[in-house]
Amino acid sequence: MEQAIVLYPSPVLTHQMAMVELGKLLLTHQPSLSIHILIATLPFQAESNAPFFSAVSATIPSSITFHKLPIVTLPPSTHHDTVVFDVLRLNDPDVHHALRTISDDYKVNAIIVDFFCSVALKVASDLDLPTYCFYTSCAGSLASLLYLPTLHKNFTGNLEDLNLLLDIPGVPPIPTSDMPTPTLKRDKKIYEIFLDISTCLLQSAGIIMNTFESIEPRAIKTIGDGLCVPDCSTPPIYCIGPFIANGGAAGGDIVPECLKWLDSQPSKSVVFLSFGSLGLFSMQQLREIAVGLERSGQRFLWVVRNPPSENQSPAMNEKMDPDLNLLLPEGFLERTKERGHVAKSWVPQAAVLTHDSVGGFVTHCGWNSVLESVCAGVPMVAWPLYAEQRYNRVLIVEEMKIALPMVESETGFVNSTEVEKRVKELMESKEGNSVRERTIAMKHAAKAALTEGGPSSIALARLFESWTQKSV
Repeated sequence: MEQAIVLYPSPVLTHQMAMVELGKLLLTHQPSLSIHILIATLPFQAESNAPFFSAVSATIPSSITFHKLPIVTLPPSTHHDTVVFDVLRLNDPDVHHALRTISDDYKVNAIIVDFFCSVALKVASDLDLPTYCFYTSCAGSLASLLYLPTLHKNFTGNLEDLNLLLDIPGVPPIPTSDMPTPTLKRDKKIYEIFLDISTCLLQSAGIIMNTFESIEPRAIKTIGDGLCVPDCSTPPIYCIGPFIANGGAAGGDIVPECLKWLDSQPSKSVVFLSFGSLGLFSMQQLREIAVGLERSGQRFLWVVRNPPSENQSPAMNEKMDPDLNLLLPEGFLERTKERGHVAKSWVPQAAVLTHDSVGGFVTHCGWNSVLESVCAGVPMVAWPLYAEQRYNRVLIVEEMKIALPMVESETGFVNSTEVEKRVKELMESKEGNSVRERTIAMKHAAKAALTEGGPSSIALARLFESWTQKSV
């Protein structure tokens, strides 16, 4: 019977993209595998991820098959903070059915679930399938999640109300305000969910991470030594990255336009600003960025999206092209047209970062974006917006030393002076050069990690050996 691996990502596009790349990586080690990816869908975004899957379906190996799970009906009481987890919980019966159906035709060696999908661990256990968790952020972030029960025991109040530096094993001291958003308020449902995820991770057969030893040696060793979970054993960890997506949703005329513009710019001269699929700014903040960029005198490629709107859903907001003349200061586009290019909504980020003209990246600190920048050897300015991104900023600035920090006000607003300062610092200063040299070194280390005999290649081989032994 043909051997198979089942992958189950969260219904968040960046998580789904990472899981597809994981499937591709598994096939490089064992091309005869059949990869099956279960796709859960958020009811209000039923079509928003369709372009990605259409593009992927045209390019992925035939040995990768998508299984779209039925769309579930959410109760009226569902809160926006927990909607992803409610969908995954309600999908459990459909996951069970899909696994049974796949098992009828294939020998399933293992199921790999996104750590958001930890509720599916029991489903897989009931079917006696070895189950691994795929953690989509960095090892330093995993350290905080594994250590969350200890923090829960040591502190009785909300982390956001404490003005402390947390001593989490394997990472620099973390300000309580920089902890991942779901962990800040212990009286919220999302906090309970993450506390439960931390426990569920320990029940898996192993934790797979898209990272590599050279960039996070301390965090990886600390987790592996079990220091983040004082009262329980930690499953084996498999650092098999970096793997990044080189494609994405169709971008229309934007793709050739922005790359053609980059072709006309000097080598390493352009600062690239992009803030992920969920990174939205107010009109006031967009204008402040524009003023800072103009004053900096630097060449730039800037992805601008519509500000958040109370009158329409995020999906509708994404479908509408931003009106740049309305959103940006009067005359900005004309005054900067010789050294700047503003793209509407989307660009092929991996292709932009690997372009010879790009010399810096202002990023929201999502881990996928950080890895893309590292693999391209492009230094960063860290401007976090949500989720675990403030935590990631501490890591990439203080521990990895591959970024400079953007400093915001207490309200999260960043003024034009700070934008101007950090962009110029990245491109022109001694500190910027130091970060650039470190990032280039990590680019070479990332490539070495994936070569035969490299630590990530060895970890991938160990992963295959582990589920082969469990399936005997």
